[in-house]
Amino acid sequence: MPRMLDVSDDVRAEIGDEEADRLLAGDNAPGAYDCTSCRTPGDSEQERTSTVLFIGEETAVLAFAHATCIPSQVVSVAEEQLKGAVRSITGEPGAEAQATVPAPASPAAPAAPAARQATLGVTCGLVLVEDDLRPALVVEPNSPIARPGSAGLDDDFLPLLMEQGFHPVTDMAALPAGGAGWSVLVAMGQLHAVLQDSGEAGSQNAWWKAHQPLPVSDGWRAAVNKSQTVLVYAAPHGSIGQQPREDLMREALEKAAAHGRLVAMAMPLAGT
Repeated sequence: MPRMLDVSDDVRAEIGDEEADRLLAGDNAPGAYDCTSCRTPGDSEQERTSTVLFIGEETAVLAFAHATCIPSQVVSVAEEQLKGAVRSITGEPGAEAQATVPAPASPAAPAAPAARQATLGVTCGLVLVEDDLRPALVVEPNSPIARPGSAGLDDDFLPLLMEQGFHPVTDMAALPAGGAGWSVLVAMGQLHAVLQDSGEAGSQNAWWKAHQPLPVSDGWRAAVNKSQTVLVYAAPHGSIGQQPREDLMREALEKAAAHGRLVAMAMPLAGT
């Protein structure tokens, strides 16, 4: 039976016309599936369904998602990241995720000197904004971030982000503004990356990519499916710290905002 599948030009180019036509005809496509984004059941015979192709260095995985969650697209991921996602689906050991990942010293400009490389800590949580619980990411480096080519010791993390469209936060009760070219990739029910336009039409690079896909809570996933938007807060090293509870995280964010040490942006889910 034909399926209500969306196969983007990029996906078709990767899998070939013959395979794409077989999918659309229902030969190789499942009827029922678990959405690769929200992890709730879907049915390609009854609702629009996106084909999402994850590509590593040696591995490729074709997944399916509600078209209302994410569009059909090709997602490039590190080979180990893709294998980790496969392990998480099959239940094999070794699929545990890490919330702290290696990153260049300046995520906004990866050409920073190697001596000033840092690790970005990324934490998922819910924050109350305008009387609604919103899905949020909190980003904080484990050391100061230097401007590329700078020999000084100044921490330029916030200025670099503001040059890329982030906005200073003065009131945690106010919804952060959006920005052009940024998005958050949630796929296979896990957080994969924060994406930024590469400068080429329709192309995005990973500004931050999970070392392994990062599990999120059911509440966080439900909130992001409702809003289709993630609030991304960023603070310089030493501003937030490791907070065991969301109320303590909120207090740390409010303190950072009061001291002018917090920026944010409302980002859509990837491809939306």
